[in-house]
Amino acid sequence: MKLRKSLAVAVAGAAAVGLTACAGGAAPTQTGGGGSADTVTFRSWSPIEQTTRQMIEAFEAENEGSSIDATIFNYPEYLVDLQSRASSNTMPDIVGLQPGALTQQYRDNLMPLQDCAAETWGDDWQDKFYPIGIEQSRMGNPDGDENFYSLPILTQTVNLWANSNIFDDAGLEVPKTWDDLVSVTKDLSGGDAAPFLLPAKDSWLRNVVFLQIANNVSPGTVYEAEAGSIPWTDPAIVEAFSYWSKLFTEGIAQDGAIGLDAYPSAVNQFEAGNAAMIPLGAWWIQQSDPTKSDIPPLSEGMSGYEPFLFPTIPGGAAESQFVGGIDVSLGISKNTANPELACKVLTDFIAGSGAQKLVNTMNDVPAVTGLSPEEFTSQKQEDIWNLFVDEWLPKVQYSRYFESPKLDQAVADALAAIATGDSTPEEAAASVQAVQDSLN
Repeated sequence: MKLRKSLAVAVAGAAAVGLTACAGGAAPTQTGGGGSADTVTFRSWSPIEQTTRQMIEAFEAENEGSSIDATIFNYPEYLVDLQSRASSNTMPDIVGLQPGALTQQYRDNLMPLQDCAAETWGDDWQDKFYPIGIEQSRMGNPDGDENFYSLPILTQTVNLWANSNIFDDAGLEVPKTWDDLVSVTKDLSGGDAAPFLLPAKDSWLRNVVFLQIANNVSPGTVYEAEAGSIPWTDPAIVEAFSYWSKLFTEGIAQDGAIGLDAYPSAVNQFEAGNAAMIPLGAWWIQQSDPTKSDIPPLSEGMSGYEPFLFPTIPGGAAESQFVGGIDVSLGISKNTANPELACKVLTDFIAGSGAQKLVNTMNDVPAVTGLSPEEFTSQKQEDIWNLFVDEWLPKVQYSRYFESPKLDQAVADALAAIATGDSTPEEAAASVQAVQDSLN
């Protein structure tokens, strides 16, 4: 590909307020849709604004004559902006996506990326990626459609995090079984910190917690229901809904959990030391970003944190199952004015100088093998990074996403109804099955 060199940076938006896999930060500045011959537009919720700025600056150092106009939103606002731009045919050149439901929702607006990848990395380009990333990139494609409408820049596990200082002071270990979770929650009750902080307001978080529970109850069964092979009212799935319910009825989650968002509210509380446990994912390591200064004490070198897997469920899998996959992927609008430049930016963000800047901030685990941060600030930070990269991510079998947008929303709604006491697990399962039936 012949591309004009350079990159003048135009990252729109104010300073980011949070982070994440599922919530970027900043009050966005609205700009137009597609870019010009010398400019590509980039819209996403992730990477966070500061990291995106570094990635663009790295690209600028190696290229001349081109520019990136980038806006990083909070996740809910991004979904609204993306939908409105798709409806008005003003899609950005490059968009942040998640596999399955979100990518499929905009598939008709996106160009296939396998030719871009092959021209950049060769015919064996898929070997660069962690297998789960390649597998999930085409998740939800119609039968016979082998196109890649998005490619990952980051992967992850979803899991739980503990405030290791609170656990050490209490003489407790992170829970490995459901009974441990109940016991630890009781032991930590009555203190200044919430034992288990559950930000259940966010549909994405409800779903990833549920998928960890469901796969610990009966590995893989929930995806059989999604495929229509078994009903959502299958006893194993009803049991998974029941254990989600127990988070509320057995006093594990804090009061008012359904009204608490993950970003910025819950994570700010966790980073301030006001919670002993929280369900998040590998991306939490970015709180210790070596490129930042003035890091809160708990996050500095990850000194105050310990990742652990969702506890096993009685009668379920003997060991906790690994759920995760793609954190954020990128797609290119089929109406882009400059597909060559958009391809060059996208592939740089995946495996080039921009990707190195992304990994240096520990925004999450990279999508391609062979990338590591250039600096670690503590042995604990490095150990946690290596745990994700070498031990956990290669074992991920189960997706944190649903393929169908309607099923994704149906499960999230069912979980919310359980959390508020408006639905039983059996009723919740039946409500999802009703949506499944409507799709057939």
